[in-house]
Amino acid sequence: MRNLHTLHLWPILALAHLIFIISGSTSLRPVLTGSTMAYLNSRVAFTCVAPKAVPPVTYELRRDNIVATGTDHQGGQPVPFFLKVSATSEGLYYCTAKTKGSSGDSNSITLTVVIPPSGTTVTSDPFPPVAYRGSSLILSCNVTKGSHLSYSWFFKRTEVKSSSSPFFRTTGNKLVIEKASPEHAGPYSCMAWSAVQDIKRFSSSSEVPVTVKEHVSKPRISFSISKEEDGYHGNVTCWSSRGSPPVQFSLSLDNKEVGSVTASDSLVAQFHVAMVPGQVMGVARCRVKTEVQELMSDPLTVEVVPVGGDVKVDVEYFYTADSKVAAVRLRCHISRGTFPYVSWLFNDSVLSSVTNVDSHTHPVEPHYAFADHRRILILARLGPEESGYYRCKARDSYDEAGLWMESEDVLVRVRELFMSTIEGISITFCFFLLLILMVSGAIVYRMFDHKQVDSHVSITNSVVPPLSANTSRSRAKPPDLSSTDSSIHNQTIEVTL
Repeated sequence: MRNLHTLHLWPILALAHLIFIISGSTSLRPVLTGSTMAYLNSRVAFTCVAPKAVPPVTYELRRDNIVATGTDHQGGQPVPFFLKVSATSEGLYYCTAKTKGSSGDSNSITLTVVIPPSGTTVTSDPFPPVAYRGSSLILSCNVTKGSHLSYSWFFKRTEVKSSSSPFFRTTGNKLVIEKASPEHAGPYSCMAWSAVQDIKRFSSSSEVPVTVKEHVSKPRISFSISKEEDGYHGNVTCWSSRGSPPVQFSLSLDNKEVGSVTASDSLVAQFHVAMVPGQVMGVARCRVKTEVQELMSDPLTVEVVPVGGDVKVDVEYFYTADSKVAAVRLRCHISRGTFPYVSWLFNDSVLSSVTNVDSHTHPVEPHYAFADHRRILILARLGPEESGYYRCKARDSYDEAGLWMESEDVLVRVRELFMSTIEGISITFCFFLLLILMVSGAIVYRMFDHKQVDSHVSITNSVVPPLSANTSRSRAKPPDLSSTDSSIHNQTIEVTL
């Protein structure tokens, strides 16, 4: 019976022992402290302590396996663990505290290995870093090595932030230049950096120049001709008024390309073509091409028409507010001619466009000026010295030995013209007023004189005695009114005159 009773107690004792072991092991609550981030090849420290453990306490730093061990012989003392960080050191760490008959695991800490940046460079999209006005450009900050990085951008060595300009936007390692304009052109650089606690490691790139180009405008075309000893030489010029070089110009004649050139420093290109005066050489067009554009000029017929036909001069006067002549413009009209050279003559003397120099070596500006390739002559100073006869003559500009075509002389008298105009108007007005007064006076005078004649006739008839009928018939004569009629007639003539 006693043995049977003992057999029944063994399970109870085993269960109690197990409960004692479990309760003893869970009573240890070690605490692990340490860094969560560490630079590669640096040293990191972890500390483990179990405040209520009865010494001696053994501590084990674990990841997957035991990494390091340490012992606290005094009780309540933290045990440090120092590790050199390598690429494989990253992971989850915890520590285990053990005493006689009990043990416990601490909290866990995840260690992140940070690789400092190096080999930082800037790349662009598009490459090379060239953007046209209004387009976008993306710069990227790249490193050869590095992890857990942040990025800073610099324009002309000043840090760029998204808040500093609405045209800059940073995202990750990229700087986006939106709607680029010429003020965005210049050097850009970036800095990649990482931070562990208060320690920063950084790597900066070299500066990369960004170019912002203007879109090229529609090309224009013109041509010229020159005469050499071996004949005539033609030159076609293609140009754009706006844009950023380099650009490629090409020339086509009757839809066939005859030349192409790249303008590196300007927006002008020239092409030599055959040219004969009086002949149509074809229809020419210029084409300009860049990385993003291709434009054609308007067509131009290449034909040199020699100077010929009639040449005449038109005169136009300009007046001030007080009716004084301010300037005179003379225009030379040429019937035909592609490249005329115009010369002006005043009283048979050629007007030069060269500034004269007086005896005191002071330049004397001429009182006239030329415009529209010398087709217009403007008289800016008006006086007796400028009054006289003007005419123009023209010849082909490319042939100095060519024949001159001359206009007729035109007379320009500034002051006399002005005075004759005013005097003519005044005299005409005065004569018209005098004529009205004279006619009115004549009418009044005739009416008054006619009344006097009628009164005289009536008085005469009353004085002469009456005659018999026969006598009056035989002696009757037509009344003599010649004197009266003559008087009235003379008065009328005088009044009329």
